[in-house]
Amino acid sequence: MSTRREIPPAAVIAAGYLAGSSPFSNIIAWTVRGVDLRNVGTGTVSGSGLFYEAGLKPLLIGGILDVAKGSVGPLLAGKDRPDLAAAAGGAAVVGHNWSIFLKGAGGRGISPSMGALAVNGWQGSLILVAGVALGRSIRLTSVGALASYLGLIPAMRTMAGRDKSLAAGAVVIPMLVKRMAGNEPPPSGSRIRTSLTRLIFDQDTAPSRAWRDRKPGAS
Repeated sequence: MSTRREIPPAAVIAAGYLAGSSPFSNIIAWTVRGVDLRNVGTGTVSGSGLFYEAGLKPLLIGGILDVAKGSVGPLLAGKDRPDLAAAAGGAAVVGHNWSIFLKGAGGRGISPSMGALAVNGWQGSLILVAGVALGRSIRLTSVGALASYLGLIPAMRTMAGRDKSLAAGAVVIPMLVKRMAGNEPPPSGSRIRTSLTRLIFDQDTAPSRAWRDRKPGAS
């Protein structure tokens, strides 16, 4: 009887990171519109940037690829190495957020997180989707996403146990770090305030009262 030869852990982590680093949104934006997402809008290489620059169809294609790349490392790790699968999922998010192909630029990590959790704990993917949907319903997507990040680890621990909560933590930590780090260092005179604003709203300044008071669907 033959035994399956396992891929070495270092190779699994490296594959997860390199897959996560693949900047599909930027590649599609450049192919379709000749736009480098690092040079427009917020400078974030993400699905939202792709949508604003190229439209819905490119977003759907880029979104599928960004989700799928998060599953590469966990699939290579296999079900019998849950700790390695969790680390590989986290590596994909790190790669997406700080891509070696974009000189450290990247997105916010939610799409590859969904892909990683689709393998490591499908309940987590649903929690992230619910957070984004809630945020969109109140026109504060970043706040809804943050709520799902903060609730993900305890929810996975309760529903699915230690291994799944570890998988959740592996993707949540780089997402939170990226939100606070932003695309550039905060101003020296307001680092704490800017970091907290970034954590909550994923931008350097809080939305205006008029924007917060708008009802969903208002033009």
